[in-house]
Amino acid sequence: MYRSRLGKNLGKITLDYVSSISDDVEIAHYDILGSQAHAIMLYENKIITKNEIKKILKGLESLKKEKFGKKTDSEDIHELIESLIIKKIGIDAGGKMHTARSRNDQVALDIRMKIRDDINITCQCLLDTIKSLVVLAKKHQETIIPLYTHLQQAQVGLFSHYLLSYADALFRDLDRLYVTYGRVNENPLGAGPIGGTSIPIDRISTGKMLGMKGIVENSIDATTTRDSAVEYIAAIAILMTNLSRISKDFSIWSTSEFSFLELSDEFTSPSSVMPQKKNPDILELTRGKTSHVIGNLTSMLSTIQGLPSGYSRDLQQINPAIWSASKIAISALLIMESMLKTVVINKKNMRKAAEDGHLIALDLAEKLVHHNIPFRKSHQIIGRVVKLAHESGKPISKLSESEVKKVIKSKEVSLKLLMELIQSTTLTSSLQARKSQGSSGISEQKRMTADRMNKINMYQAGVKTRSNAVQNSLNKLNQKVKQLTK
Repeated sequence: MYRSRLGKNLGKITLDYVSSISDDVEIAHYDILGSQAHAIMLYENKIITKNEIKKILKGLESLKKEKFGKKTDSEDIHELIESLIIKKIGIDAGGKMHTARSRNDQVALDIRMKIRDDINITCQCLLDTIKSLVVLAKKHQETIIPLYTHLQQAQVGLFSHYLLSYADALFRDLDRLYVTYGRVNENPLGAGPIGGTSIPIDRISTGKMLGMKGIVENSIDATTTRDSAVEYIAAIAILMTNLSRISKDFSIWSTSEFSFLELSDEFTSPSSVMPQKKNPDILELTRGKTSHVIGNLTSMLSTIQGLPSGYSRDLQQINPAIWSASKIAISALLIMESMLKTVVINKKNMRKAAEDGHLIALDLAEKLVHHNIPFRKSHQIIGRVVKLAHESGKPISKLSESEVKKVIKSKEVSLKLLMELIQSTTLTSSLQARKSQGSSGISEQKRMTADRMNKINMYQAGVKTRSNAVQNSLNKLNQKVKQLTK
């Protein structure tokens, strides 16, 4: 219907090549809502009549129940919806629905409305996952675990500290999405194809009906740019990398070699031939899907960086990447939340691993610092003690005075003091002594857990307020539709 200047319609192969209908199903609902708001704005500004708005709105309402399939001659959802309206109510009224807008600003609006909803859903899923981490952390504020650097045991820590580290990372993901929402939730509709319109429309009114805060003012910017969409996918990609890292840890820790935890049967898969296997396939898929989202982001950036000013059809290709990334992130968060609620923690194995790793070494060195011995010298002294323990196959605490005496140089430290420190330092005393803010100290775990729970409640209120604001605007829009179609 848009090819009136051209002599021929698209051939089937060409139509299949340019058509975005199969992808546009994701935004059909938003296109209808946007069309309703735009038509009401036209009516309120006396650009169309009451009879025309009534017909248009009735036609659009009937399309809300439509299942849009692939069998159509339309190039995209915008053309399809307009053609269906014209078919239902005639061109005299239906042909006015597209007044003062273009497919260029239409699709920009639809994408923003879709992303806006996806952000609110993702934020809620994030909060649920963070809460699962914090609730699990609260149960394990005294569960001892080795902490690793370079995949080597480094310091003794608490499992709650590990869990809160990912809660904090996911809080930053939440914050990125929360801030991006403000840049997404602006109205581009009414910008026209690129340069605006001579028809006296009210873009702010249209945006308000759709629950949007302000407009993307510059008409070139409104139709051309997709930076808010890229920002959204970038935030999703970072989120997925954090979920991927948790998945990696839990995959390793569920092996028989570690046996720190056991995943619920619903989050594992059996082998097709080995009856004993319990594979962490779900976690592996999260890692694999993370790569997919990173690929989506790279694809979007590659598409956008080469475009000139003004709408280009290339932009059509980025939409599937947005829909895909949203689905992956939301499903991955739902899986992670459920998995955290059902995982079984093996405290005994975690503690045993920590006991076997000479993990009180740094604590001993720091205790020597409290006795006015320079840290570098303390490091050297305890390093020799650790070597002795390793070679003798004993934990540090089981070394005898005669053994320690062999590796201590005269006058560098009192043997009596060193033995007192060795014999009084345990994994638990180490964690009780840890006082620095944000450390694995037992007292810090209680403070941080309570703090994170309060933070969850604050964000919950904010996300709920945003979701309600959008829904209230759409409810008012729906009321206007009902009044005008009576």
